[in-house]
Amino acid sequence: MSSITVGSIVEGRVTGITGFGAFVDVGEGRTGLVHISEIADEYVHDVNDYLKMNDTVTVKVISMDKGRIGLSIKQADPNYRPRGFRRDRASQQSFEDKLSKFLKESDERHQDLKKHMDSKRGGRGTRLSKTM
Repeated sequence: MSSITVGSIVEGRVTGITGFGAFVDVGEGRTGLVHISEIADEYVHDVNDYLKMNDTVTVKVISMDKGRIGLSIKQADPNYRPRGFRRDRASQQSFEDKLSKFLKESDERHQDLKKHMDSKRGGRGTRLSKTM
């Protein structure tokens, strides 16, 4: 009988890294996949920023289907809380504070976009005037 079951937390060794996650040897001659979304509790752009080959990691078995083992590093953390769970002061901000922050960030993004578009328009107009 296998000691690897859904919900169990085991240690494993990273045996492969791909663009969509990492393969982890969990013992008993079995390998599972930690999907990129299950590596950290934040957005992971590149798996290599978080894991290296032969790293030892603690993982939680989140699924087993037709011989495939789904693993999670972030859920193996005892402090992990699913999305929607209030965990910090940012989630306790008032609506007005959140709105103010959103408007400020939105204005900054809008200014960057406007600068980018203005530089493109200026480039085209210059080329057209030289050909006339």
